[in-house]
Amino acid sequence: MVISKNFFTALKSITQGGRLYFTWLVILAALIINGALKYSTQFSQGLIVTSLRDPVSWGFYISNFTFLVGVAAAAVLLVIPAYLYHFKPIKEIVLFGEILAISAICMCLMFVTADMGKPLVVWHLLPIIGKMNFPSSLLAWDVIVLNGYLILNLTAVFYILHRLAHGKQYKMSFLFPIVLISIPWAISIHTVTAFLYNGLSSRPFWNASILAPRFIASALCSGPALMLIIFQILRRVSTIQITDTAIFKIAELIAYAMAVNLFLFAAEVFKEFYSQSIHLAPMEYMYFGLHGHHNLVFWMRLAFAFNVTAFLFFLIPKTRENFLTLNIACVMVIIGVYIEKGMGLIIPGFIPSTLGEIYEYSPSIVEKSVAIGIWACGAMIFTLFVKFAIPIYTGALLPPEDKEKIHAPEHPSRRTDDLYETAHQDRRH
Repeated sequence: MVISKNFFTALKSITQGGRLYFTWLVILAALIINGALKYSTQFSQGLIVTSLRDPVSWGFYISNFTFLVGVAAAAVLLVIPAYLYHFKPIKEIVLFGEILAISAICMCLMFVTADMGKPLVVWHLLPIIGKMNFPSSLLAWDVIVLNGYLILNLTAVFYILHRLAHGKQYKMSFLFPIVLISIPWAISIHTVTAFLYNGLSSRPFWNASILAPRFIASALCSGPALMLIIFQILRRVSTIQITDTAIFKIAELIAYAMAVNLFLFAAEVFKEFYSQSIHLAPMEYMYFGLHGHHNLVFWMRLAFAFNVTAFLFFLIPKTRENFLTLNIACVMVIIGVYIEKGMGLIIPGFIPSTLGEIYEYSPSIVEKSVAIGIWACGAMIFTLFVKFAIPIYTGALLPPEDKEKIHAPEHPSRRTDDLYETAHQDRRH
């Protein structure tokens, strides 16, 4: 059986690598173990070991969850040009974007579990033995869209690897329906997450119709920016061929998404500050402080500066196609969106509380350790998944004749990607 032999050979490759590879795995394992030990303390003593209290009941865990849902949803930025428009430079790397989405969803589920005071009560959500309260409960919707998106991406990735392991091209007749479903589904996972906040009428900071569009726009900034950094690392440490054309095209798409994100942010700022209503308090707390409380001011101003600077770097072709400025812009937008859509979204929603109290939340060492452990777990999943996929995807486990077959163009008459490559190189030189 070719599939069994090649899959098991690829699994064996996970245990093979250089010093850098094993050092990376040891570091991740150490962070995971430390996070697990801290979580065991939280599990036994309860959420009292965190900084979460009645005035601020969501904190660092939900902040990371919200950011990572956007990272998972951002895979759609590669799926559309790769599968619908057959843009070859991106089509060759879309698999790794889908693997990143799988890793991000796994981290999302772990952060939700960490945020539950009693994670064992999750059985109440399960069908038959529990009651999901679907469709009235938005939490039930979130469970469905997140797990559904995870299943869609796992199905697509394993189908492609299954075909390539047999020395065959994947069939779009099978993959295309999955792609068509996954595109709106990717939008839905972040939309439903936004609706979780949006529907809380007692929290005016979240109770705005612009929240869901802003979630999508910011996701299409930070997620692809993280992918660009990962893709550059992959082509340095592996045999994966990732062209500059693919990287620069993704960077160009990020520029458009950032323009929309900043426009929506400006619209929100205008509405809050021009109306001067009582609901201005959360925004004031974020950028100017409120009644002597200003824990977030520095971070929110830093996020704004990073987002604007990164937008200019992505917008200008000269800086967008220079790897130094491109990578600086990627790091800036990741940090900027992480702050803005993480603590900058969750905490101001509770400021002031429904009783007018201002509780300045700051994550405890337990929360930070658990969060780092979950991020390390996600990085471990991604690393091992990619290590498993690379020998199958590149055809390294196949005879030379089969290797050439799987990399032959599916549509020989379609040469738009080659024309784009030539035109792009001419413009650069």
